Amino acid sequence: MHKYLSVLLGAISLLLITACSTTQTGEQTASTYKSAKREFRGAWIQTAFQGEYAKMSVPEMKRSFVRKLDYLQRCGINAIIFQVRPEADAFYPSKLEPWSRFYTGKQGLAPEGNFDLMAFLITECHRRNMEFHAWLNPYRASTAGNTPFADSHIYHKHPEWFVRYNKQILFDPGIPACREFICRVVRDIVSRYDVDAIHMDDYFYPYPVAGVDFPDDKSFRKYGLAKGFKASQRADWRRDNVNKLVSELRRTILLTKPWVRFGISPFGIYRNKRSTPDGSGSQTKGLQNYDDLYADITHWVEQGWIDYNMPQIYWEIGHSAADYITLIKWWNRHAGKAHLYIGQDVARTMRAGDLTRKMYYERTLPNIGGNCFWPANEILWNNGGIADSLRRRYHRYPALIPAYTHQHDRAPKRVKKLRAEWTPDGYVLHWRAEQSPTNPELASYFVIYRFANNEEIDLDDPRHIVATTRECHYLLPYEDGQTPFRYVVTAVDRFHNESEGRTKKVKL
Repeated sequence: MHKYLSVLLGAISLLLITACSTTQTGEQTASTYKSAKREFRGAWIQTAFQGEYAKMSVPEMKRSFVRKLDYLQRCGINAIIFQVRPEADAFYPSKLEPWSRFYTGKQGLAPEGNFDLMAFLITECHRRNMEFHAWLNPYRASTAGNTPFADSHIYHKHPEWFVRYNKQILFDPGIPACREFICRVVRDIVSRYDVDAIHMDDYFYPYPVAGVDFPDDKSFRKYGLAKGFKASQRADWRRDNVNKLVSELRRTILLTKPWVRFGISPFGIYRNKRSTPDGSGSQTKGLQNYDDLYADITHWVEQGWIDYNMPQIYWEIGHSAADYITLIKWWNRHAGKAHLYIGQDVARTMRAGDLTRKMYYERTLPNIGGNCFWPANEILWNNGGIADSLRRRYHRYPALIPAYTHQHDRAPKRVKKLRAEWTPDGYVLHWRAEQSPTNPELASYFVIYRFANNEEIDLDDPRHIVATTRECHYLLPYEDGQTPFRYVVTAVDRFHNESEGRTKKVKL
């Protein structure tokens, strides 16, 4: 696995997009807009506070998620971020944590037939060539502080690990054993499931309540003072605790499956300019990762501990305290070594009429490689026409996820024996490729391009992508057998490196 670490970390390589002035309308800019071939297009599916799952039978749940994934795929979404651990519990069978109350209605109560929803979703996502990112909330055990914990919940075994703050029950980040336990949970998921990434959002130390300090006096005396932190350095100690968790999680993932990525979606403001001695913060006035949540996100990026950074820039363009354009420019300048994607609040964006300007503007910035939409339900409801806009314009053509070349930067071998033949299912394009679930350098999926017979082959133009698939065949759209086309098939590995193409002429 050391060969995956030997490649120097580098900046994201992105296709620069031709775009118009942000003062123009979407209709005016359509003629100058060019789609990105490489773009992360994610959607968060939350489970906390969603009461729908406990009311469904297993067949109903399967049908519901198949419908959702089909719809999101039609909207161009290529990655699902699913909340598998909302309150130190699980949407999958675990020996470490109980079944989630948000899944079955009661914590510890198993679903019908011990139905493994995460395994089902991974299979369904990969069938559609969508990534599956397992989303965990690291420290939260009870949002309202009154969750009836199942007998198997870790709270009963180690109540000394937990504190209460603003009605919540939380792991104390200052206790090393808490970090070790969270790493065990992540190791269990990565070792047993074919996840593409482990994902965490903005909940590290909790959002502060004015006048109420986090109750970690006991752990600070035991672990902070003992490590040489002074009483005046408690904020530094808290940041160090979160740094340790992130670095230990990184190591855990690398030692388990080095191709699985680690991504974090922090609050949208790193630091306000007025809070930084050197003025390096953003020209904003809001809650801060560094000072209020003790999340030093730029440090994690610099250290190479995370593969992608997805700040939640949920504000509107022109917001008085946190202007969207100001923030995406700031994050673009500080992208560093990790991929940079933007977290988008669908409801606020559509209410403000900002979608066109947001999508066009960020595609002019060289270090931004895509978006993730919060929450997926807003797309499924087509709030403000968001689904229509994604299908018809911004995600009109498929996109490959940007390659994680800092993990591995060699393309897989080209496909072999590309041929077209009649089968009982129709006229089918077939090929061969070496594949293995335990070797991420081999082909993971394939991209099929189509060109007119005399048209120049340009694999950088996503308009020619007709499909991506994890199968070694593609059903051709046969008509009368008179029109010549050239099909090109490439192989893509788990890191999204793409091979050279193999070409086949056919008449359809």
